[in-house]
Amino acid sequence: MITFSYQARDASGKIVSGIQDALNEDNAVTSLMSRGLMVLSLQQKAGANRVRKKVWKVKETDLVLCTRQLSTMVEAGISLVQALTALYDQSDPKRQKGLREVINDVTTRVQGGETFHESLGKHPRVFDRLYVSMVKAGEHGGLLSEILDRLAGFLEASARLRKKIKSAMTYPTIVITIAFAITTFLIVKVVPVFGGIFADFGAKLPAPTQFLIDLSDFIRGQWYYLVAVIAGVFFGIRTFLRSKRGRQIWDKWKLKMPVFGPLAHKICMSRFARTFAQLIRSGVPILEVLDIVAAASGNHVIETSVKGVASDVEKGDNLSVAMSKKPIFPPMMLRMVSAGEATGKIDTMLEKMADFWDEEIEALLDALTSLIEPMLIVFLGVIVGGIVIAMFLPIFKLNEIVSQSKS
Repeated sequence: MITFSYQARDASGKIVSGIQDALNEDNAVTSLMSRGLMVLSLQQKAGANRVRKKVWKVKETDLVLCTRQLSTMVEAGISLVQALTALYDQSDPKRQKGLREVINDVTTRVQGGETFHESLGKHPRVFDRLYVSMVKAGEHGGLLSEILDRLAGFLEASARLRKKIKSAMTYPTIVITIAFAITTFLIVKVVPVFGGIFADFGAKLPAPTQFLIDLSDFIRGQWYYLVAVIAGVFFGIRTFLRSKRGRQIWDKWKLKMPVFGPLAHKICMSRFARTFAQLIRSGVPILEVLDIVAAASGNHVIETSVKGVASDVEKGDNLSVAMSKKPIFPPMMLRMVSAGEATGKIDTMLEKMADFWDEEIEALLDALTSLIEPMLIVFLGVIVGGIVIAMFLPIFKLNEIVSQSKS
């Protein structure tokens, strides 16, 4: 933002002066006129055009709200620059600093002559290829407000799905963390007390008890080795998964897991179907749609399959025929796509498939959550109960241990 000093005449004819923050001189004049002031002079303050460090992180909820508000204003006939300026003015300078910086830059670029989608494309961390491509199609087709409204709905649906998955994983994470904390406390604080008592007996302890005491001594004495090993394993696995080969192996294995594999597959298929439907409905060419969907799939196996479909479509195959060559696509989707090609409503068919899979995902997550709860309780009971039993095992065999110590 640029700070301007101004002199203006208000509605009563009185000359007033002050400062105004704006994107540029025209924007400053527009803002002052909207307040009922007639600008007499406007001058940029010295040193006011500071270069600020830009923060590109934007919350998904803020992006959804911004997109929907922009759609409403454009549909109401407000110019794009005025709509963007309004979004900038109403965003919170502290909580939404990243969003303000992005809107500021996009507005400046649009005023400088760039198209809206080109300006958005300069911020790939905020606006992905799906977003930019749909806006581009909306600009070319004169349906920008409608496209932005679809984008907001799509982002909301994606956010709901991610929130559902995260909430399903919250309970297991909390229970595992509590189990780890309790186990650490017992091994570090409680086991040594029992170990000192049992040492006075001078007899051989049961194997579970001796193992637990030795483990406690090791953790308390050489804990840094344990931390180093855990850190090494963690960073090693993370580095491997970030490599191209590691990501390929993990994505392939993720789809083959006994319980979570079908869930991951449904999530990927739902994302594929909904993204494909939105792009096709927005008028994006099919080859570009397939390229975008492949990049947005989030799984290397599906990305490779979609690229293969794009190659076959480019050679002249129908979409349903090209997809039937890839085993990753379920038969139900192939039939729906085939019916959509016959009726010219592929987007409608795929959107129905996405809604169907979202319902299945929610049902599966609910079932997994119900199943995980008792399993975690059993897990916690086994860990804590095992430690307690190991500590009290010598007490159960107290007569035998005392007789060994006397002998």
